[in-house]
Order: sequence, then C-alpha cells, then structure tokens
Amino acid sequence: MQAYVWWFVLGFGLVVAELMTGTFYLLVIALALACAGVAAFVGAPLAAQLVIAAAIGLGGSIWLRKMRFGKVHGRGLDPVQNMDIGQVVHIERWAPNRTARAAYRGAQWDVELAPGEAMQAGEFVIRDIQANRLIVVLRSPLRSPPRSPH
Repeated sequence: MQAYVWWFVLGFGLVVAELMTGTFYLLVIALALACAGVAAFVGAPLAAQLVIAAAIGLGGSIWLRKMRFGKVHGRGLDPVQNMDIGQVVHIERWAPNRTARAAYRGAQWDVELAPGEAMQAGEFVIRDIQANRLIVVLRSPLRSPPRSPH
C-alpha cells in the first residue's frame, strides 16, 4: 500500500475520534496528517512528510490554543458565555468536606462551597463550574440579583 494511503487512513481515524470526543485538537492533527498524505502523493520523501505533519500539527495546535475553541472550560467562566453563572441554588446541608448535592435544572448536581464562605443552609449563587461541580457563594442582599434562566 502506498504511503499516502496510510496518512489518509490515520487522518480519517482521527476525524472519527474527534467526532466522538468533541475536541478540535484531533481535527488539527488530522489535517496535518492529510497534508503529509498530499506530500506523499506528489512524491515527497518520508522525512519531508514527517516535517510537514509535525509543523502543521504543532502550528495548528498552538493557533487553536490561542483561539477560544482551545480554551479549557471551568476556571473563570464568563457569565455572558455561560448562563449558569449567577443562578441560584438552594442547599439544605453541607458535608464536612464543604460539598453538597443540589437540584438544579432538573438534575442533582455536586456543589462545592467557594473558599472563605461559611457552611450554612440557604440560597447560594453559582460563581464557577469546574467539570460537573458547581462552585457557589452565599447569596446576600449586597450581591447582584440572579439573572433569569431564559
């Protein structure tokens, strides 16, 4: 089998993996492999194919990291882009490790108390989301009112 076929097969495999994971990084690497396949098709030596794949993969990954598609979600979420920030959840009781479970948007969520906040029952405002955990602070009259969920 020709070398370019292997490049295209590997690239296609990464496209399929990207569709299952939802990360754009695999798509960039798949594009790099496709470019190396084109280089192989036109007769470039193996060393040139490898350099092309590495350069495009590395350059594309760095570019993607600078774009909003490459950002890691969770820390310092923007309330404009995440409608959960600023919403209110009610906590009945806290576990000793400063965590709780709360009903929010029709499901049970893990909730963690932000550093410096007192463990007490009441209404809390979502300030951050880390993975599947809501980070909350006590709702007080001095803090801004929550936005509507719609």
